[in-house]
Amino acid sequence: METKPGNGETWIGQRAFDSASMWQSLSFGANDKAAYCLAVCPAGEDVISPFLDDKAQFVQDMVKPLQRKRERIYVIPGSDAELHVTKRFPTKEAKPVGNSLRPRSIEGFLSGMPLTFQRDRSKGLDAIYHFTFTGDEPAKATVRISSQELDIEGGHIGDPDLAIEVDSRTWLQFLAKNRGIVSALLTRKVKLKGSPRLLVEFGKCFPS
Repeated sequence: METKPGNGETWIGQRAFDSASMWQSLSFGANDKAAYCLAVCPAGEDVISPFLDDKAQFVQDMVKPLQRKRERIYVIPGSDAELHVTKRFPTKEAKPVGNSLRPRSIEGFLSGMPLTFQRDRSKGLDAIYHFTFTGDEPAKATVRISSQELDIEGGHIGDPDLAIEVDSRTWLQFLAKNRGIVSALLTRKVKLKGSPRLLVEFGKCFPS
C-alpha cells in the first residue's frame, strides 16, 4: 500500500479519512466531528464526576487539547465558518471547498436561503430585495436582510431598495457559476432597479 514519504502514515487511509470527514462536515443534519463531542461531553455517567468536581480543569484536560490540535477544517470561502476558524483557532488550517448546496430550481433557491445565509457577513446591511423571476419558473419574492436576520416572503412587499427581474434559468446558471452576472446584465437577462452595490452585498451573504 502506498505511504506518504517522510512519515509512517498510510497515505490512502489518511486521504479516505479526510474525505469522509469533509463530507460529514458539509452534510445537512450531520453531527460535525461527532467523536469530538463525545470525547468532551460530560453527560455520560463515566465522566460526569470529574466535570462536576472541577469544570475549569475538565475544560483544560479535555476541551483545550482538541481546540489546539493541528488539523484541517473544511470551509466555504467567504463564509462565517472561514472567518471563525481563522480568528478562533489559529492552529487549524481552514481549507476551502465548494458549496454543494446549489439549487436546481427557483423554489429550491428560495427555500434553501436560510441554510446558506451568513449572519456575520450580513453585518451592516439593511435592505429589501424584490425578486421577479420570469421564464421557466415565474415567481415573485421579497427578501429582507436587516440586523443580521433574513426574512423571505412570497410576492412583493414594501418598497424595495433593489428590484431584480431575472430569467429563472439564467439565475440558476449564475448561482452554479456557469454564467457571469455582467453578461446577463448586458443581454438584459437580468434587470436591476436600484444600486448594483446591493447585489454585491447580497452575494456576500450567500457565498458559493
